[in-house]
Amino acid sequence: MGRIGPTEILIIVAIALLLFGGRRIADIGKGLGEGIKNFKKGISDPEKGASELPPGGDETKTSSTSTANTTNESATTSKPS
Repeated sequence: MGRIGPTEILIIVAIALLLFGGRRIADIGKGLGEGIKNFKKGISDPEKGASELPPGGDETKTSSTSTANTTNESATTSKPS
């Protein structure tokens, strides 16, 4: 007991297909593959990865500002019922 056999794996895959659909699972697999590829590329050549950063060197400031603006816009366009 405690081991996952081929029947259990098949059941898990069938449930995942029902929940997410084939296209979404393919997109997740593609994104995961690209992420692994970029990670390996960054590990093998750290100088190239560092040169791709913006001059400020901090990507979190840009993304948090963008998120704040989007949230602010959606809050101002919403009308209470």
